[in-house]
Amino acid sequence: NPSPANWKITYHAIEEMRKEKTAPVDTMGCHVPMLDARIDLRTRRFITLISLMLSSQTKDEVTYGAIQNLRETFKPPNADPKEEYLTLDAVLGASTEKIESCINKVGFWRRKAQYIKSTAEILHRDYDDDIPRTIDSLCSLPGVGMKMAMLTMQAAWGDNVGIGVDVHVHRITNRLGWHARETKTPEETRVALESWLPKEYHPTINPLLVGFGQTICQPVRTKCEECLLS
Repeated sequence: NPSPANWKITYHAIEEMRKEKTAPVDTMGCHVPMLDARIDLRTRRFITLISLMLSSQTKDEVTYGAIQNLRETFKPPNADPKEEYLTLDAVLGASTEKIESCINKVGFWRRKAQYIKSTAEILHRDYDDDIPRTIDSLCSLPGVGMKMAMLTMQAAWGDNVGIGVDVHVHRITNRLGWHARETKTPEETRVALESWLPKEYHPTINPLLVGFGQTICQPVRTKCEECLLS
């Protein structure tokens, strides 16, 4: 598809607006576990995957709270505060009910607790206690779809393999008229965007538009009066 006229001007205007306001994705998004230098990288990748599995149909604040609940609940008595206890081993050793009790504020929590438990077993059995590093292998895990796989590859591995399209990216790119015709699903949006958006923008467009969608270009009650594009 041809690139939309003036898309770069629009992109940079959104970047300017994003500097003005901190969005939930900035402090609670899927990139946050990877910043915690006290944890070994394998466990950081595992927590990144878990947080993305919890994130579907759920606000960032609720997902973040569920991750913090898991960390606290899996911490043994007299635990060393410098250690991380949301490890693959901890999940393998926990009952599904224990996981459920930590995540029961996220959407579809019962199903997600089963997905997390099953995923831990698969990672232990097939991936040497780590997470896979291909889109196909990630998508084969229970409860992991294309968006989660793309964002896991970016956040956990630093690999730029495509665009993670969620409801915000889907809604806003259609509002901006960035598609030759309106896209009906996030997957359609991903394919359309990847056909023209330069690859170096693929990792940044998701957090950029998610934060814009959380603060200004919301699904309802949009703050058009605050928007430089209106």
